[in-house]
Amino acid sequence: MDDSLSQEYSSAPSPLDQPIYPMTDKRVLSVRDLLDYFNRQGPLRVSDLHLKVGAQPVYRVDGRLQRTKGQPLTPAHLEAMARAVLAEGDWQRLKADGAVDSSLHTAGMHFRLNCFHENDGLALAIRCLESAPPPVEQIGFPNQVWRDIVTLQQGLVLITGITGAGKSTTIASLINHIVAHRPCRIITLEDPIEYPLSSQSAIVSQREIGRDVPSFERGLRDALREDPDVIFVGEMRDRESTAWTLTAAETGHLVFSTLHTRDVRGSITRLLDMFPPDRQNEVASQLSLGLSHIIAQKLVPRSDGQGRVAVMEILHNTYASANLIRTLKLEQLYSVLQTKTNDVPTERMTTLERSLARRVAEGVIAAGEAEMWANDVTAFLGEMRMVQGRESKGA
Repeated sequence: MDDSLSQEYSSAPSPLDQPIYPMTDKRVLSVRDLLDYFNRQGPLRVSDLHLKVGAQPVYRVDGRLQRTKGQPLTPAHLEAMARAVLAEGDWQRLKADGAVDSSLHTAGMHFRLNCFHENDGLALAIRCLESAPPPVEQIGFPNQVWRDIVTLQQGLVLITGITGAGKSTTIASLINHIVAHRPCRIITLEDPIEYPLSSQSAIVSQREIGRDVPSFERGLRDALREDPDVIFVGEMRDRESTAWTLTAAETGHLVFSTLHTRDVRGSITRLLDMFPPDRQNEVASQLSLGLSHIIAQKLVPRSDGQGRVAVMEILHNTYASANLIRTLKLEQLYSVLQTKTNDVPTERMTTLERSLARRVAEGVIAAGEAEMWANDVTAFLGEMRMVQGRESKGA
């Protein structure tokens, strides 16, 4: 290549730096300008950016949407922004399928993208992730259950919660700890890859759905022939991927996965509901044998306004828990969560309401805020009375 052409090519501006959005009459922003707000505030505070025709850019700050003061976005703005963040193959998939998942890496920042068509035209949802998962000690576990999980040799560990609850970050932190401390083989199936993991003590292969493998089901079939010790399935979306995930856990692998459910009981119900009624007893039996832990988590705004903090409901699948799952007496699981709370390897369970009450007692979450996030307000108020009673006795 001619030297002058090479120099011209290398100095060509990135599409991310192209001025696109006239925030004011005198200020035109690029996509990178919009993304830099994440860098200034940090992904623990600013998690998402929403772009759609007819609205100003909207950020999610500490879990709440905040609209910027710019001009409404036009179809031309959205198309230019989508072209700036999507690779050509992703752009073609968007045109063919109407939506596409992707990811974007910039200097020191990592983003998960979904671009889709809606009534007004194109729209973009951009989720900011840290460039590396935080140390597992900083996730916010209410006890030492994470130490039990990272030493497991087999079983299914489910991290559940609503969108934006930090499920991927929690799993990535657990797996990254395993990567650093255990000589084992790890295979991940993700859509898309959110946290790049480098091989250390462990050997890691991260596969992206749509790019490296067509589906979670196919990826699981492949993984079972690839000598894994640990498998991460980004999400159990359907009956087939769920069946293969349960099989992988049952056949001697440590398997991590996620569900969009708000509590322990709802997670088990969701899994069973993926199968026809005549198979649910069979699946319940399989789950009772293969399940290790369910951690249902939420991110709740801190009382000092400095970001959010994780609160968790934790099930350890002990013999008593497994028996309730196998016999479909799921309504009794909450009592187990309430009683097996000692911070010892054979217990380490908690309800979400107890986790919230403890955070209130620590001064991390305001009582009114915690009440809004409780799954069971009556149970939360009961936990608060217990906490206040212990404080009175201590005084």
